[in-house]
Amino acid sequence: MIDEKLNVKKTVLLSFGFFGSSIVWSVYNAYVPLILDGFVSSAAIIGIIMSIDNLFGVVFQPLFGGISDRTRTRFGRRLPFLFICMPISAVLFVLIPHMGSLWSLMGVVVIFTFVMSIWRTPAVSLMPDLTPGPFQSQANGIVNLMGGVAAVLAFAGGGILFDLGGFPLPFLVSAMLMLGAMAVLALFVREPQYPPLPPKEERKKSAVKLDRAEKKSLILILSAIFFWFLGYNAVETFFSLYATAALGVTPGQASIMLSVFALALVAFAIPAGVIGAKIGRRKTILIGLAGVTVIFLPLAFIADPWIARGLMLLGGMFWACVNINSLPMIVRLAGVTKIGTFIGYYYLFSFSSQLITAPLYGIIHDAVGDYRSLFVYACATFAIAMLCLFFVRHGEAEQAPQD
Repeated sequence: MIDEKLNVKKTVLLSFGFFGSSIVWSVYNAYVPLILDGFVSSAAIIGIIMSIDNLFGVVFQPLFGGISDRTRTRFGRRLPFLFICMPISAVLFVLIPHMGSLWSLMGVVVIFTFVMSIWRTPAVSLMPDLTPGPFQSQANGIVNLMGGVAAVLAFAGGGILFDLGGFPLPFLVSAMLMLGAMAVLALFVREPQYPPLPPKEERKKSAVKLDRAEKKSLILILSAIFFWFLGYNAVETFFSLYATAALGVTPGQASIMLSVFALALVAFAIPAGVIGAKIGRRKTILIGLAGVTVIFLPLAFIADPWIARGLMLLGGMFWACVNINSLPMIVRLAGVTKIGTFIGYYYLFSFSSQLITAPLYGIIHDAVGDYRSLFVYACATFAIAMLCLFFVRHGEAEQAPQD
């Protein structure tokens, strides 16, 4: 029976898959570069190692998303990937700070990032699997709110734990929290029973195919995602260098300024989903992109850190409108049988963008010699993304049931 309103409790419970992934990745990104710094002196080599997860995201997440679409077990088609891979990920994660050489560390990191790439798309696919189309923007807001809470716990709690026990303690506690998240899924989340898969030839004949207009919309949405993540990830990567050079703040103050943006995104996640359901996802994303462009452009010219903090706060609110409503647009085009595959496409384009944008902006910065150009670059990518979205005609939710 299709729910006639968003089931908030069920959505929170299924969000624990994303929560578990987010808390581990936050600790990984915060501390693994510091661990690597003890083995290698080259920032370029550290950057290459830290991009392994993006490379695996491009290659493996679409693959395992499609495999999960075709999986049939008594536990469902997504949860088995989580129940098998989350414990393996937890063990490998705990081992990372205990490795005594670069090669042993690299071996654990490569296996860890591969196993994580197996279950990330199935975990995210739980939301559209279990949430009716009209409510997926609001549900995605809740999922991202849970991910944001995980990140805050990782950064704040991880710092306290590091002071108490060095590198091993944040890794151990976050791994335990991930296993706790898996326990919540095992106890409280039930996937629907899908009918057995027909023979391969019958699946080819019966598969729902996108018409020409739908394919065009899918390509344009994915292109927009690629371009707006070019800008977003460049800002995320180079913001501390911009803030210290252009605003004259310390690296710690720069980190706090960036956290203002992240906290605003978390706080506005659910309202952004509600707005997308009320006025349409495409329109909400366009408003978000236009807003973050207007907010970011002055950052290329100002020198007052307090004005920058205010702009970052507003920017995070507008970015939530973009981030929360994009995945449901992709899912809307997928149909029930291809949700994992299409979420894999989403990660293919977003992770490809992350691989490209740091070296691309690095070339631009080396040419102009000023980190203020970071926000000109970001605004240009947002403008291209808006241009792509102007021609999208599909991906909105079907009308929600009326009370």
